[in-house]
Amino acid sequence: MTRTILITGASSGLGAEMARQFATLGYDLALCARRTEKLDAVRSDILAAHPDRRVEIRALDVNDDDQVFEVFRAFRADFGHIDRIVINAGIGKGAPLGTGNFKANRETAMTNFVAALAQCEAAMEIFRAQNAGHLVMVSSMSAMRGLPKTMTTYGATKAAVAHLAEGLRAEMYGKPIKVTVLYPGYIASEMNDGVAAAGNKMMVSTEKGVRAMVSAIEKEKESACVPPLPWAPLSVVMKYAPMPLFKRLI
Repeated sequence: MTRTILITGASSGLGAEMARQFATLGYDLALCARRTEKLDAVRSDILAAHPDRRVEIRALDVNDDDQVFEVFRAFRADFGHIDRIVINAGIGKGAPLGTGNFKANRETAMTNFVAALAQCEAAMEIFRAQNAGHLVMVSSMSAMRGLPKTMTTYGATKAAVAHLAEGLRAEMYGKPIKVTVLYPGYIASEMNDGVAAAGNKMMVSTEKGVRAMVSAIEKEKESACVPPLPWAPLSVVMKYAPMPLFKRLI
């Protein structure tokens, strides 16, 4: 039976490239995002390369709780079974706390955590009914340790979603529902355009970075820093470096 994967935030960046790579691996695709014109373009690209694939798309604003449940349930009705759900949608706004930009920080907190919670609820509703499935949470290397300035709220949300997924993994241990948390480093995407423009030498292409993500997902790893180099060893440094050293690194 053909496997089916649902990806949120699939209109561009990591989500769109994941869709392309999973199509190459033989998956049928349930893709959702706010920008349906970009979703249409992703679907057209995939079907041009893989005309035997099935690609269903739906508009989804992940901050609309009711719509999250409606879209996830509709995709399950479309395909009859969803094997894997990737919670990928997110934003990267932020400002130093106490500088008058609470609105940006709140928007990031609501989109990256509360909306991710709704997506987890909708995904687990499907997986519990099926008694099978694989939940993938896209966190970030910024979850490894509290970060300063514009990254403070963003990093906190990514730590929160990682713990949300890890709690589910503990609950589902020994059952046929698997949970993976991905911690991407600098991978070229719309969200990282500013980092790329600054010439960060650790930035990798979207294709290379997503290939590492897809590999970890296919292996159903519990957690993975992606790409593994340099991010797996750097994760240890980020977690345990004394503050004077940590401040110099960031």
